[in-house]
Amino acid sequence: MTKVLIVVGERPQQKSVLVEALRRFREQGAAVGIVGDFDPDGLGLEPGLAEVRALPVEPADPRLRRRLARVPEPSRALWLRVWAETWVRRRLRAADVLVALDPTAVHAVWELAQRQPRADACNGIGAAGRLVQARQEGTHRVARTSVRLSARTGIVVRGARRTAVTGARQSLEVALAPAVLRSRAGGRLWRAAVAAPGLPERVRAALAYRVHLRSVQAGRPGLAAATTAAATGRIAGGKGRADLLTREATAELDLGHVPVCLTTAVAAELALADQFLARQPARAAKSLYKALRLLFHRVPHFDQLSSPLAERPAEFLAPLLASATARAATTPRGRRTPPATPPADRPLRLLIMTNGSAHFLREIEQRYAETPGVELRYLHLADDPVAAPLTHQPAGIVEHLVAGQSEYGNRVEEWLRPHLDWADTLFVDWCVAAAAMTTLVDPGDTRIVMRLHSFEAFSYWPRLIDFSRVDDLVFVSDHLRDFTREVVPALTGDRAPTLHVVSNGMGLRRFERAKDPAARFTLGLIGTSAVAKDPRWAIEVLRLLRADDERYRLVLVGGGLDVEASASVRRYQAALSADLAELEPTGAITRIGHVDDVPEVLSGIGVILSSSVRESFHCALVEGAASGAVPVVRDWPFFAGRPTGAHTLFPADWVVGTPAQAAERIRAVTASEAVWRSEGAAAAEHVTKTWDWSVVQHDFDELFLPGRRH
Repeated sequence: MTKVLIVVGERPQQKSVLVEALRRFREQGAAVGIVGDFDPDGLGLEPGLAEVRALPVEPADPRLRRRLARVPEPSRALWLRVWAETWVRRRLRAADVLVALDPTAVHAVWELAQRQPRADACNGIGAAGRLVQARQEGTHRVARTSVRLSARTGIVVRGARRTAVTGARQSLEVALAPAVLRSRAGGRLWRAAVAAPGLPERVRAALAYRVHLRSVQAGRPGLAAATTAAATGRIAGGKGRADLLTREATAELDLGHVPVCLTTAVAAELALADQFLARQPARAAKSLYKALRLLFHRVPHFDQLSSPLAERPAEFLAPLLASATARAATTPRGRRTPPATPPADRPLRLLIMTNGSAHFLREIEQRYAETPGVELRYLHLADDPVAAPLTHQPAGIVEHLVAGQSEYGNRVEEWLRPHLDWADTLFVDWCVAAAAMTTLVDPGDTRIVMRLHSFEAFSYWPRLIDFSRVDDLVFVSDHLRDFTREVVPALTGDRAPTLHVVSNGMGLRRFERAKDPAARFTLGLIGTSAVAKDPRWAIEVLRLLRADDERYRLVLVGGGLDVEASASVRRYQAALSADLAELEPTGAITRIGHVDDVPEVLSGIGVILSSSVRESFHCALVEGAASGAVPVVRDWPFFAGRPTGAHTLFPADWVVGTPAQAAERIRAVTASEAVWRSEGAAAAEHVTKTWDWSVVQHDFDELFLPGRRH
């Protein structure tokens, strides 16, 4: 007779399924015992189906009560209560099949299985049915000594039809349950398991991958890293190590996590690239591109409130800097001839080119279209039938850089050369694909000017640009220049371009409109489409203000987050949605989505916020200040500890470190209507005198038309 012990942690949701399974067990001659947290009468079991033991709500043993008070996890608490029952220990001695009916019961079953190694253990009533049937049919086999790994890891293998190391799926799921992985014993067992000698490499890699991923899901990144290190130490081939680490890192990115093995995976992939560099450069380029995509994936840098590149740049970039293949790709090739002197006998031919947003080019394009002595051409690569497909082939750029030549590079040369032959100066906005494509080609005597925004600094694109072929590189702020120079080595040394700081071109006069007195208590945040904007910080400021004065409200302007981007964005959106669900119905927060007439919206906003974790400049804040709204700027965390940042870009009294400091500043500047209007007028005067296009345009004239009078 097969003896089954079922542990229940939660009230069964589908009692009819349980009852039907118990009837089949009875027909198969199995004796069933059920223990756990439930009302026995609520199960509605007919006599003879099972012996039922409900756990007492309040244990009689005071020592057990004290232990339970120190255990927060329901799964571990259930195990302590189950093991305290003499009835359970007696039935365990004779048990053939142990069953966790729900996730809360998994840990208890795992612990029971360690104390009764003869029994099979599984998760779910369906898996239990298969094990009982196998025993009845005589097809059940206990794993042999050749699979000793199963005995060390607990609920693995037994009950499987094949004596593979990974064992039965149901059993493996139980052994990899969060409660198991959170326990010290479970962690030790799995580290030993993945490093067990004699395992086939394919099996070791598959097992290590699952343990790593489940450890991350269980909140044990340290265990994930340790088991991976134990497994890769036993994998001889570089490709096997790289494949395992890359697969694990990719899976974590899919979960929206910064992988615990990110730089290790990148280092393994780059080591593989270096093996192929001399004899198969195209193969080396593929591994380099794979490593770059991992290292600069959006999840670590754009979909979190921090970035490992900003926090520890040297450590983060170390694998890249140590790679021979990466060094080959970033070798300066220079130009054969220096840029020509601007012509004196004809107009300067200026070509403006981009494949990014054209938002920051409006004033620049208009000015030089109207400037005497300048012949302007504008090219957005998305509109070019030849160039557009080339911008979507970064792997081709990497291959050309590693090999020194490629068919892709030939196509870029054929497309770009006529533009270079025409232009005296080529200005490339955004250091992305268009910029990388440009420097694949020797520019001849054409002067090359580029502008880098903050996005690129956290991407792989600057690592694909040969800056020895760039004459001038423009940044919109000192802190962006300083940070980019730190993380892009090509921007230092004799062959680096000349670096400039020139603010964004903004026509700020159009924001000068009268404000209604009610705007005094209205906070505004313009732009909420990225996690980096961190609107929840602004909401926290609002909470602090409304705790004392419910007249304060917040207006969120702009489109929402793209929840399809990654799981980390979805997590942030879920938290933001909870905030909005609480505060929107009270009128404390208003969302108005995308608007075309921003000056009109700003006329109703009295305090303009910058809640971002990083910004290169934050035009929306400056535009808000130009409207007379009082600026409150978070000391952007990505740059807060550096010599330059928000605290050096803006007046010191604008910048705050915490929501509490922001609330304190807002209370002070809105203490009266007179104070608020005075502070707003001072802010408007400052930004207009400093950053209006009427001022900044002269910096662009010096950049594009040096030495000319304007």
